[in-house]
Amino acid sequence: MKLYMVSLGCAKNQVDSEMILGVLKNKFELVKTPEESDLIIVNTCAFIESARKEAIDTILELSDYGKKLVVCGCLSQRYKDEIVKLLPEVNRFIAIDEYGMLGNIINDVMKSDYKYDDFDFLNRLYTTPSYMRYIRISDGCLNRCAFCAIPLIRGKLKSRTIENIVEEVKKSVEEGVYEINLISQDTTKYGFDIYKKLALVDLLKEIVKIDGDFKVRLLYLYPDIVTDELIDFIKNNPKIMPYFDIPIQHSEDKLLKAMYRRGSREYLVNLMHKIKKEIPNAILRTTLIVGFPFEEESDVLNMIEFIKDIKFDRLGAFTFSLEEDTKACDYPNVISEAEKQRRYELLMSAQKEIIEKKNKDLVGTILDDCFIIGYDEESYMYVARSYAYAPDEIDGAIFVASKRELKLGERIKVKVLDSDAYTLTGEEYEN
Repeated sequence: MKLYMVSLGCAKNQVDSEMILGVLKNKFELVKTPEESDLIIVNTCAFIESARKEAIDTILELSDYGKKLVVCGCLSQRYKDEIVKLLPEVNRFIAIDEYGMLGNIINDVMKSDYKYDDFDFLNRLYTTPSYMRYIRISDGCLNRCAFCAIPLIRGKLKSRTIENIVEEVKKSVEEGVYEINLISQDTTKYGFDIYKKLALVDLLKEIVKIDGDFKVRLLYLYPDIVTDELIDFIKNNPKIMPYFDIPIQHSEDKLLKAMYRRGSREYLVNLMHKIKKEIPNAILRTTLIVGFPFEEESDVLNMIEFIKDIKFDRLGAFTFSLEEDTKACDYPNVISEAEKQRRYELLMSAQKEIIEKKNKDLVGTILDDCFIIGYDEESYMYVARSYAYAPDEIDGAIFVASKRELKLGERIKVKVLDSDAYTLTGEEYEN
């Protein structure tokens, strides 16, 4: 039998997709087009309204092929009862908490009686490039941010054991993976459910003992538990990339309080300056929300002054999207979509100036340890990333000219010759 799969949403969802493929890989041939398939699986995201719309549009589009159609992921988990009636084109919706029964469910859909492998982190068909992988260290979340539906979908924190994660990282390194990206809904809270303490540093201590040429990137750190211990460990362990992905959502105290976010503007300022002081080459990345209930023009202007002070290396922003059953539903939602967009553009315009200046300062410098991720046919240049660029396309990239043919994943030095707000351009540096 032949399988066509679409994975929507974030890298955490992609890990689920890879485990689904791991269950099915011995009985299904993975094909590149829906026309070739016997079964189509869509793994959905339901984080915000635009993600739900993308999921439904994708489902409807793929239903036209007349194949067996299975929908799983966050949309199935959160809205299963409603969408069964709304989307009769789908043969089966599979909620996240049904993944342990995946093989039996697929047998029911396909009228087969195969014995499938278990749904397990150590049984994945990796879909990332050979030089990098996502390793999900936990699922779910103990936070209850007023804007966020993730705990309603994914439930409470569920950490993997240190031994299980180390086994997957070791296997990945042995297979030649260089970039290990540790991900979860709240990476800093790792282990709190099973070890009754913050255990991220304990995990990292075991990972850095693994022999091999690799680096670890931490994604999704909650600001109030980016501890001195964690900063110090990253500072003193070259296998951990000095990349701090810390979504803060807002800078102003009244908005942080309304969002049910812990900490304050003063705390955030002190934390970011502390990181830069301890690790001068650290990359600071964050995300912000504009247009949240109670936000005023002055709050946006203050947030702009905040980012000008911190000078984030990477910054993404979202306009507030009201999610049902979250605390924000109790708030007055009177800010128009047009006004949200205007505030978003103000914020991103300020960030563009910051990053243009930062990138301009890199012209003439030599960047070590850049790894090749592709080739751009239009510019006839290779595309690269370094520790300063996460693998999700939001951080930009480095365009590189070379006198020789470079291979995917190959690591080189790059001399920076030009820049703009989103890219650096350079040439391979040979000393």
